[in-house]
Amino acid sequence: MEYDYAYFQKSADYILDRAGFIPEVAVILGSCLGPFAQRIADPVVIDYKDIPNFLVSTVSSHAGKLILGTVAGKKVVCMSGRFHTYEGYDFEQLVIPIRVFQCLGVKATVLTNAAGAINTDYRPGDVMIIKDHIKLTGASPLRGRNLEEFGPRFFDISRMYTPALRALALSCAEGSGLRVHEGVYFFFTGPQFETPAEIRAARILGGDAAGMSTVTEALTAAHCGMPLLGLSVMVNMAAGVLDTPISDAEVDRTAAMIAGAFSDYVEKIIGRMDV
Repeated sequence: MEYDYAYFQKSADYILDRAGFIPEVAVILGSCLGPFAQRIADPVVIDYKDIPNFLVSTVSSHAGKLILGTVAGKKVVCMSGRFHTYEGYDFEQLVIPIRVFQCLGVKATVLTNAAGAINTDYRPGDVMIIKDHIKLTGASPLRGRNLEEFGPRFFDISRMYTPALRALALSCAEGSGLRVHEGVYFFFTGPQFETPAEIRAARILGGDAAGMSTVTEALTAAHCGMPLLGLSVMVNMAAGVLDTPISDAEVDRTAAMIAGAFSDYVEKIIGRMDV
């Protein structure tokens, strides 16, 4: 589908009318990381299905709700649940959330996800600040007609994960009780977990964590020139690292274990953002 600027503005107008304020920071919550949404004070909750021109989350662990309110003194818009190519969405459709944030007037976005640890120095429960990513699939969310209102046809992504926000996240890790690293996120399309051979290849290529999200949103943010922070929670060791199968149950257990400390950490980061 060919979009124009008005397509995204229609979503933003509906959200602004319901919320009554302009959010400063956007947060997208990944699989099993929904408990952070409980930190939002004075929430305005909107079902995705009610937002014109928006998408609908089909993953059972994603609430599928947009929540607007206040966190650590900042006005936020939070997506409890995101969209993936494995749900059947085209890459080009996955520009929608970030472009709507841009139309809302958001100044910075925090992307979170649940990931598998490729780096054998990592362990379940660790957090990785994304400093770069690897995407070897050919598709891009920015394919098709370029909308100059959002950004140029060709754009640099060498500083896509904003260095100043990464430094802030590192400083906020002190005293958090979390083991926090900086590393490279390796994008796989899913929905199947990766093969052990794929994970060995990803490690050789420089990947530290594997996941099925985040990259399309990050590319769209870079196109808009939006400051961006990406945080991956290691919910399991990636395929073949241990001689055990990967399961959703393991992911859920680890996410539940870290939910409180991770929510504290994200709240601290938002509170210290200069937006």
